[in-house]
Amino acid sequence: MENPLVPISLVTGFLLIYVVAVAVNLNTALILLMFSISPVLMIWMVIKVLKAAFESAHTFDEKWYEDQ
Repeated sequence: MENPLVPISLVTGFLLIYVVAVAVNLNTALILLMFSISPVLMIWMVIKVLKAAFESAHTFDEKWYEDQ
């Protein structure tokens, strides 16, 4: 998976399913399982995004935090 949007989409979808499961009061064991899996998914997503090959067209001095 070279595209960093795939992990972002998967983890966001997992988050939405988790929120809906809590809102509709599904089985507590399922909610706790999803809650315990979520840190692993978040760490996986962060690693994939940080390791993504992205080259900026600007230097740090030209656009510091892209706020100019």
